[in-house]
Amino acid sequence: MPKEVIHIEESLNTETLYNSVKQILQSARQTAYKAVNFAMVTAYWQIGKMITEDELKNKRAEYGKAVLRNLAERLTEEFGKGFDERELRKMCQFYRLFPIGDTLRPELSWSHYRRLLGVENEDARKWYMNEAAEQVWSTRQLDRQISTLYYERLQLSADKISVKQEADAKLQAVAPEMFIHDPVVLEFLNLPNGFLMPRSCRKVLRGKQA
Repeated sequence: MPKEVIHIEESLNTETLYNSVKQILQSARQTAYKAVNFAMVTAYWQIGKMITEDELKNKRAEYGKAVLRNLAERLTEEFGKGFDERELRKMCQFYRLFPIGDTLRPELSWSHYRRLLGVENEDARKWYMNEAAEQVWSTRQLDRQISTLYYERLQLSADKISVKQEADAKLQAVAPEMFIHDPVVLEFLNLPNGFLMPRSCRKVLRGKQA
């Protein structure tokens, strides 16, 4: 067999091997992304539920403030940043606005849900949640859609296709963030802000939301 043919076959085999390995790494990346983010979301929803129920049970605002302050101090001491009083109240708000845990979308991160907490209209909030999950919006992309009143414009417009096309086109200009560099994720994993992963790991995790 001519050497040129052998080289071509070797190149094809190498390319096939590369693509197979690439698929494994991409699958692992997506699994890791979903596992970390939904672990955060579930934990914070449960914390919000527990604190809210404890406050309702005791029915004293002064007691609730004292308990929350003490809880925040102890959690911060043991688990690091991300558990101050303000964040704990965010978790309580999260539970109140999304009281049915089974309706949470595992595709979304805690950063997504924090942004959704600012949407007052319940129908709009649910719509943004489901749309962000189904369209794989990054937190920045979700923020843009909410800031430009995408849901409200769709509801009011007679030409919904044009509104959607315009929104999709502008969304492409919003760069997705790297989830593993998200300060919220780093705090949850008790990693220092500015933490730099090994290059091999960064390559595996890179571009989940690109």
